[in-house]
Amino acid sequence: MYAFPTITLPPKAIEAAESAGKKPDAFYCIELLKKTGVCVVPGSGFGQKEGTWHFRTTFLPSEKDFPQIVEGLTEFHAEFMKKYA
Repeated sequence: MYAFPTITLPPKAIEAAESAGKKPDAFYCIELLKKTGVCVVPGSGFGQKEGTWHFRTTFLPSEKDFPQIVEGLTEFHAEFMKKYA
């Protein structure tokens, strides 16, 4: 399954990304990889609309593992948003 979710990033996350020399969606993707081991590709590499952020991914887990993967993504996103709120 392919997914291209839009992510809305708070100003503090955008500032942290810029301080790290990264585009905001790339910063999000790197943090996701470090925290969960889930690898996604930042949408900024595909010419997304200015000021919008998303990532691209392909889900290939078995059906029984799918809920755990989604839970991990959900937990990461909640923690990321809390950290940069």
